[in-house]
Formats: sequence, C-alpha cells, structure tokens
Amino acid sequence: MNIPANLKYSTDHEWVKVEGGIAVIGITDFAQNQLGDIVFVDIQTEGETLNQGEVFGAIEAVKTVADALMPISGKIVEVNPALEDSPELVNKDPYGEGWMVKIEMTDPSELEKLLDAQAYQKII
Repeated sequence: MNIPANLKYSTDHEWVKVEGGIAVIGITDFAQNQLGDIVFVDIQTEGETLNQGEVFGAIEAVKTVADALMPISGKIVEVNPALEDSPELVNKDPYGEGWMVKIEMTDPSELEKLLDAQAYQKII
C-alpha cells in the first residue's frame, strides 16, 4: 500500500498536498483499492466553498458509489479535467494524475487535525 510521507490524510481516506495557499485533494491508494475499478468521477462543486467533512463529489466504481469528502474547508478552484475522460487515473495514479480538486483553504489550521502517513497506516 502506497502512503506518501509528504501528504496529510483524513480518516475518510482522502489525502491533502499543500502547494502554497492551494491544497490538492484526492483519495488514497487504500480507498481506490477498496472501491475497485473506477468508472466515473462526478464533481459539480467547482466554485463552491465547502466545510471540512462536506461532500464535494461522488466516485462511481463498478460495484458501488462513494462520496468524496472535504478533508479541510475551502473553495474549490479547480476540478481535475482529465478525470472526465479517464476516471481510471484515480486507480492508476491516485497521488499524481488522479488528483480530484484544488482548493483555496479557508482554515489552514485544520491541517493539524489530519493524520500523517504513520498515523494513517495504523487505521487501515
């Protein structure tokens, strides 16, 4: 199981990578593995400001649909356009090309409540 040390993790299996004032968010390798083959990623929240724990999109796999939850609060400023035609990128490269949204953080202190790689490893 791939758990990069440079990311923060939620207990709902989302990851966060901070790049300046922008946070990149996706689902973890564990989450994509549990979902199976992802066939559709539906994110209609671009431009919205959401709180930590709110649903920002849905991930449809062959056997199930799962909500994607905000690990931290912020305004969604970009949705990964590649996922529209290639949702399988989430399976192939969940921490790279399979990222889901970029947000402007509204409360960066929420990052401190997220898990580091070691703590995340313990919950999965």
